[in-house]
Amino acid sequence: MAWDDLNGKTALITGASSGLGKHFAGVLARCGVHVVLAARNEAALQNECDAILASGGQASFIAMDVTNPVSVGQAFENARMRFDIIVNNAGISGAGSALDIEESTWDAVVDTNLKGVFCVAQAGARKMREDKHGGSIVNIASILGLRVAGQVAAYTASKAAVVQLSQALALEWARYGIRVNALCPGYFETELNKEFFSSEAGQALIKRIPQRRLGRLEELDAPLLLLCSQAGSFITGATLAVDGGHLVSSL
Repeated sequence: MAWDDLNGKTALITGASSGLGKHFAGVLARCGVHVVLAARNEAALQNECDAILASGGQASFIAMDVTNPVSVGQAFENARMRFDIIVNNAGISGAGSALDIEESTWDAVVDTNLKGVFCVAQAGARKMREDKHGGSIVNIASILGLRVAGQVAAYTASKAAVVQLSQALALEWARYGIRVNALCPGYFETELNKEFFSSEAGQALIKRIPQRRLGRLEELDAPLLLLCSQAGSFITGATLAVDGGHLVSSL
């Protein structure tokens, strides 16, 4: 199997209490990875850990606020384990008109989506360098980091910065055996956006996707596993879009 080398590895997944983070944790756990779920909602993390353990996987959780470097540092210390993989997934949208967005909303989006990614990547890379074992960091960006849409100026700016940050970190950390890549999902249905995609506006958006459908969460599995495993050992600084052709759709 292409992902056999993942068995016995340890991965930290941020934003793991719901949505893509929850899904990614399950994907890695099924490959034999001990997954450490991180988020602020400890009750949700406990439930997800219980589900993974019940299915025969290995899981634990740590409380973490990615916008707070102290919280991030304490989480790594409290975990007391070597991380081979970090999936930087925590993020928020902050939708609204650029003319009307409050400074507090802008700060919350940028702090979570950009500063949070950097804080976790930095803390993880320092530990990997200290342990002299290298590893893989996968930053979850978005196709909106590569192309824009209305009403999400802060989100698109933050995700574009994550793409550029991933390339900068890949350049600096390659010497330590640390690979850094950006995974850019298109539109996938989760519990957070299901209601929108059933609306008239959501259906109109789906029609603009060349494949005329939303992505299925399992269609992110192989791209994630490629970037986490030795199958992608020569891939670093890459931006991988999984979007049904949305980025190449006509204007």
